[in-house]
Amino acid sequence: MTEKAGKFPFTRGVYPNMYKDKLWTMRQYAGFTSAEESNRRFHYLLDQGVSGLSVAFDLPTQIGYDSDHPMSEGEVGKVGVPISTIHDMDLLFKNIPVEKISTSMTINSTAATLLALYIISAEKKGISSKKLKGTIQNDILKEYIARGTYIYPPDASMRLVTDIFAFCSTHVPKWNTISISGYHIREAGSTASQEIAFTLANGIQYVKAAIDKGLKVDEFGSRLSFFFNAHNDFLNEIAKFRAIRRLWAKIMKERFNAKNDKAMHCRFHTQTGGSTLAAQQIDNNIVRTTIQALSAVLGGTQSLHTNAFDEALALPTNQSAKLALRTQQVIAYESGIRNFIDPFAGSEVVENLTTQLEEEAMNIIEEIDEMGGSITAIETGWIQSEITKSAYEYQKSVENKKIKIVGVNKLTDENENETNQNTQQINESLIKNQIDRVKHIKVERDNSSVKSKLDRLLKVAKSDENVMPAIVEAVRAECTLGEIADVFRTCFGEFK
Repeated sequence: MTEKAGKFPFTRGVYPNMYKDKLWTMRQYAGFTSAEESNRRFHYLLDQGVSGLSVAFDLPTQIGYDSDHPMSEGEVGKVGVPISTIHDMDLLFKNIPVEKISTSMTINSTAATLLALYIISAEKKGISSKKLKGTIQNDILKEYIARGTYIYPPDASMRLVTDIFAFCSTHVPKWNTISISGYHIREAGSTASQEIAFTLANGIQYVKAAIDKGLKVDEFGSRLSFFFNAHNDFLNEIAKFRAIRRLWAKIMKERFNAKNDKAMHCRFHTQTGGSTLAAQQIDNNIVRTTIQALSAVLGGTQSLHTNAFDEALALPTNQSAKLALRTQQVIAYESGIRNFIDPFAGSEVVENLTTQLEEEAMNIIEEIDEMGGSITAIETGWIQSEITKSAYEYQKSVENKKIKIVGVNKLTDENENETNQNTQQINESLIKNQIDRVKHIKVERDNSSVKSKLDRLLKVAKSDENVMPAIVEAVRAECTLGEIADVFRTCFGEFK
């Protein structure tokens, strides 16, 4: 191999020495019940050696409703942490040195507000936003494709995305302003080549939108990040990560005339495949997750989350989350993999698979280009339809046993009983406390100031101004996430 890591097109890695210089960031995705409970989990994970926090938000927070809203009933704290007010954010990061730790937030429609809450919470500790490191997912296009937690129409949503790009370039320069996500596309049933193509097609759309806004590709391009899935097809997944890097570098250089190497880097977080976890014989999931984590590391990921073996049944417990983290740590400290850069470089199998996946993905991207880009492909339902077809074919292959899954359609045990598994429980009394606290804050704060800031935000939203400064001021005045989302609902409408 004549190609070097750290050199265009970065097939072998975005940095010259990869893990010889610095390990990937070890994250464990967490959030449930309340800010206090989630804070306890964060401290537990930090004590166990995580090098970055990753926040899961509950469904109401994701779609712009406060915990006390009627639409939130039954969902508060169930699939993530509820964050309605600045006080919730303060509790979530209580006694955590946010200036030293990298924080990733999986949030999209309400990303601007959660970022503002994080900034103000840090400010209250005397920490400048210029010191904050982390990533906000902020990838709205894949919500229309695969995940469904959109609020506003695509054009308005894209405006919020690019306003974050512009704001962070000045105010939060160490922040990754988007995590363009293939993870959820793969979870919805896409193939590996579709995961690459649909994710990078969305990336192209974001880059175009930012350039149209007057931003410079060599500046904002270096703060773009990606998020991919690691599945069971070990060698194919390693090749996938290599193909993604090479293809994105070429797109940025050839299509957008990027000159800065950092703007051509496809830096990505990986999560092991949630849809591959089985509720039957759940201990097998430990093996699946290990194989997937290995593929991500051998493929050159910058950050990794390993799923807990019990996540097919419930949210992970402390013990299962710890074992998932230990899986990464054993790979890092005992396997010897970190001593070699792109160990599969030159392998006939992996090199051929890399080229094949790159070509397949590029063909799909060109098809999307001919339609007018990924927004058009989303609005016509073409991307969603292609994923549905792939998911159907996969499920058929499982049912007719062309694809074998141990414990599910192969080597099953009719006598097994998994119901005794200890799973993470949600404390309903703590959820009631969360709802009561939000109601109390809404009564006790300066509501004339709240109204003034929300009126100002609406005026900005109706103009061409960047909305982020007005959101930050609204958060500082104790406006809630739901109230800010309602301002945008009033201005932009909702996407149906």
